[in-house]
Amino acid sequence: MTQPSSDSGSATPHGSMPLGGVRVLVTRSPERSGALVEALKGAGALPVLLPLIDFERAPDQHALDVACDALAAGAFDWLVVSSATTVHVLREKAAERGLRLDHLVPAATRIAAIGPATHRLLEAGGLDVALTPAGEQSAAGLLAVWSGRGRILLPQADIAAGTLAAGLEAAGADVTSVTAYRTVDYPAAAERRLAVRAEVADAGPQPPSYSLLTPEAAATDIAEGRIAAVIAASPSAVRRIAALGPLAGCRLVAIGRSTADQATALGLEVAEVAAEPTPDGLVAAVAKALNPP
Repeated sequence: MTQPSSDSGSATPHGSMPLGGVRVLVTRSPERSGALVEALKGAGALPVLLPLIDFERAPDQHALDVACDALAAGAFDWLVVSSATTVHVLREKAAERGLRLDHLVPAATRIAAIGPATHRLLEAGGLDVALTPAGEQSAAGLLAVWSGRGRILLPQADIAAGTLAAGLEAAGADVTSVTAYRTVDYPAAAERRLAVRAEVADAGPQPPSYSLLTPEAAATDIAEGRIAAVIAASPSAVRRIAALGPLAGCRLVAIGRSTADQATALGLEVAEVAAEPTPDGLVAAVAKALNPP
């Protein structure tokens, strides 16, 4: 890992590329940032990393194991996966049983997924995804297209809102919710940290070199105008960005509507919301935030 960079970047783009020369703060861990870092570099930006959140194994492993055993036994009609991190948990649980992911989830169990990264990780594990929202990638987006019935397994983060479970139940489903993982400040305790491989096609390879900031250095750079934009990839990240202090002229770009709503609730101004929750979508949103029409 490289040491924090002393690079300075102008607060406005220059050159022929839309983000030429500007420093953009990415608030994901290195293993989740590869494709976004490369996309930002491709647009001329100088990305810097400030990992704000990390993930630990769920404290109640027994409840999760019971749910996974029931899943493998064919007890559920649907598996609803709302995050890429949940896929990593399911992979780990399959490996503990000496199984591949596509053997943990029976062929008769239909799968719904939120987000392109989640969808791709499931498919990379040999699973067919029956339902993904075409528009808004959120609980509301999935509920808008939901028509399933029967028993549903819903593994989620410990801090997940009850919106998705309540909506599925209101639609007539029998929902089993289980905590799949904990969201914590970065870095997670080594003995509890959830191992996360680079997300297929979304996270890409871990960047071979990057500038890694501390929260204190990031706060100083934001206050002194050395960071033009910050990308928030989740409501959890927004809450931690808010703790850095005033964003001053730094533009906040949100990966989706729920992240933007959390920012607004915290009094942060959202410059842009990505049209697609992908590296290219985020880069386009940053470019629009820094080059308004």
